[in-house]
Amino acid sequence: MPPTVAAAHHRGITTLTLDSPANRNALSADLVGELRAALAAAGADPAVRAVVLTHTGTTFCAGADLKSPCDPADFLALLREITELPRPVVARVTGHVRAGGLGLLGACDIAAAGPQSSYAFTETHLGLAPAVISIPLLPRLDARAAGRYFLTAELFDAAEAARIGLLTLHAEQVDEALEPVLAGLRKASPQGLAQTKALTTAAVREALDRDGARLTELSAGLFASAEAREGITARFERRDPAWAL
Repeated sequence: MPPTVAAAHHRGITTLTLDSPANRNALSADLVGELRAALAAAGADPAVRAVVLTHTGTTFCAGADLKSPCDPADFLALLREITELPRPVVARVTGHVRAGGLGLLGACDIAAAGPQSSYAFTETHLGLAPAVISIPLLPRLDARAAGRYFLTAELFDAAEAARIGLLTLHAEQVDEALEPVLAGLRKASPQGLAQTKALTTAAVREALDRDGARLTELSAGLFASAEAREGITARFERRDPAWAL
């Protein structure tokens, strides 16, 4: 199997590219495992000041790979490793983000997107819930917006994503918008970055420790349920699930 995550390094910035466009960079066991290994390598490299997480294709991440999903515990570990990495992680999004992919954005320290990006928490339409991803997302999102979009699975754009706290910034030219961000990170000391990130991620890391096991169990139970089987089957068959009105 070809790699699903590509790594490159330039002037203190390691770019990790989700590179599985055939399944829209879905969270397969392979992709999650490769991303965890690449993050660990970047975190151990003293030449790295920051990590940029981006993608090939028109989708940043479609969420769980419904044909070959990763273990929820492995996804929880990935979110924890992003928040605990002693380097800032910057998401660069130019495409669509769905379900678990939004959890990756929530775990990142900074998230920037272009105008063609779109967002949706699709879990309720599949008989699921945004369980594990709620841990890094709820501290960042406007509470009323989270209540709406978690429940309805509505599609929203980059401007709305920035308004509700999912994105740090959005721009017509996302790379231009990121230039001052990356310039600032390159000038920062490794110690300064690590200790400052520890301050800004403290609440999320505490929540991952407190609620991670419970919500991982919830997620696994939902995926094994009859409603989820119907929702996922309906998605593959391009029809409405039996419960839809």
